[in-house]
Amino acid sequence: MNLAGVKSVLKRNFSSFFFFYQFLRYRIFFALLFSLLVGVLDGFGLAMFLPLMQKVDGGAADATYEAEGMGGLSFIVTGMEKIGLPFTLTGVLVMMLVFFMLKGFFRFLEGYNRVMNQRYFIKRLRFSNIDLLSGYSYKAFVLADSGRIQNTFSAEVERVVTAYRSYFSSIQFGVLVFVYIVMAFMANPQFTLMVAVGGGLTNFIYKRIYATTKKLSRELTKKNHGFQGLLIQKVAFFKYLKATGYLPLYGKKLKLTILQIEQHARKMGMLSSALQSLREPVVIAVVISVIMLQVNVMHQPLGQIVLSLLFFYRSLSFLMAVQNHWNTFLGVSGSLENMNEFARELKRDQDKQGKDKFGRFANKVSVQHVDFYYGNTPILRDVSFEINRNETVALVGESGSGKTTLMNLLAGLMLPDGGQIKLDDHMMASLDRGTFQRRIGYITQDPVIFNDTVFNNVTLWASPTPEHIARFYAVLKQAAIYEFVMEMPQKEASLLGNNGIMVSGGQKQRLSIARELYKQVDFLFFDEATSALDSETERAIQQNIDQLKGQYTMVMIAHRLSTVKNADKVILLSKGRIEAVGSFDELSERSGTFKRMVSLQEF
Repeated sequence: MNLAGVKSVLKRNFSSFFFFYQFLRYRIFFALLFSLLVGVLDGFGLAMFLPLMQKVDGGAADATYEAEGMGGLSFIVTGMEKIGLPFTLTGVLVMMLVFFMLKGFFRFLEGYNRVMNQRYFIKRLRFSNIDLLSGYSYKAFVLADSGRIQNTFSAEVERVVTAYRSYFSSIQFGVLVFVYIVMAFMANPQFTLMVAVGGGLTNFIYKRIYATTKKLSRELTKKNHGFQGLLIQKVAFFKYLKATGYLPLYGKKLKLTILQIEQHARKMGMLSSALQSLREPVVIAVVISVIMLQVNVMHQPLGQIVLSLLFFYRSLSFLMAVQNHWNTFLGVSGSLENMNEFARELKRDQDKQGKDKFGRFANKVSVQHVDFYYGNTPILRDVSFEINRNETVALVGESGSGKTTLMNLLAGLMLPDGGQIKLDDHMMASLDRGTFQRRIGYITQDPVIFNDTVFNNVTLWASPTPEHIARFYAVLKQAAIYEFVMEMPQKEASLLGNNGIMVSGGQKQRLSIARELYKQVDFLFFDEATSALDSETERAIQQNIDQLKGQYTMVMIAHRLSTVKNADKVILLSKGRIEAVGSFDELSERSGTFKRMVSLQEF
């Protein structure tokens, strides 16, 4: 098998280990080293019980004689005299104390290291998720399952942390089991081999339970994705569901999903209980069978297997702990697989950024023969036009004509599949688009209002320095919302509530405009910013927008053509292509489509 094949086998069989390793690196091996040292020192301490019992019973005081009864561990006894410690009752007790004190020291290091590694893993995992989601391609995000995103980055994180704890607890306890078996082998190889073979045969009992648990875990993860998706939609559409009386019906759908989740969890609990109840009886049955075989059939003295039996008894609790933690790990392994798979998808669909930095907008935006597709479906075809600095441009057309997609491309949310967009002397594809997007103010149909104060909503949590406060008041006046804020009970410190429940739609829009102006941008994008408002409020907001004309480069999408009457340029889109470009009056005269749109809106 070549090197690539070896790597493939390792990744397939140790995928969980490599997932954790990418976050913890060398820290993993310190944890294993401390576990190994704890097991070895505990084993050495236990080995001293044999000569201790001999001393208590008044047995021979000769170290060489005692060493013969310890098999391969005899070096502990013979080593005492080499370091000047006499082989007496006091010497044996001192040696035992030294071993257990060292064991206690390394157990402390092991426990401290385990806690620190777990906190470090949680931090790195969450930081990684935040960074991956921040760099996630908008095009991929639009097509993604929102329930899966929500579940993976919230509930699944806790389950992955459980997987981490269980996985490494299994390994660390497994190290201890290995140490005790090695010591048992050194004390009595024949007895140890027979018990090991018998224990290995019992593994077939657990194999099917492990496989079933892992399958149920995967299914449980999928059910949790679905539940989170339904929950997001219930919150988002609460008003509609409440007003139409469908909230109880939707609640039944959620309850059905919960019952399915609980059914899977119940099955996993039953398997876990079965596994725990079987472990000790099975292991004890194997050990007793081997003892009976050695004593009654092979006629070996019981004394020769006492030390090995002591190590096996010690390893029994750790063996049960290994199986318990491993089954717990399998119970959440579906979440780990999902996190690993989703992280790979996020990495694959990261935004491809250029290296050029965007400064201030100086001249014009040039859209040259742009094509865009979702999968194989064409959304925009051969779109070309220019936007000059401080010009107001309106994108109009029927639903599905490509207006929003075109604005997304202008905002750098996505890159064209064909053609190019040029900003001054920069190609959009060559830009670090974050530096360009920080020059954009974006106002949508549904204003983004955080559950926070007016000041934090407008300044996006800027520190309240005199300079920031002065700019805050200036943009409130520019957005015609200053007087309203000053009349609020706590003025700029007033809380706006969940999604701005404390203010009206028009006030939300003015606050959104104030926020974008506070950022000191070059561009203002209005994505149907007034379409959800009543006529009077729309007119007032439109007046605010008209007052900004000539100060910013503005791009507007509007279904209500009255809002774009004063635009410098109107771009009429139809089925992803530009049908006409000109001022409002020019299109009213020479475009039949535009003329019909104006006529239908009766103005």
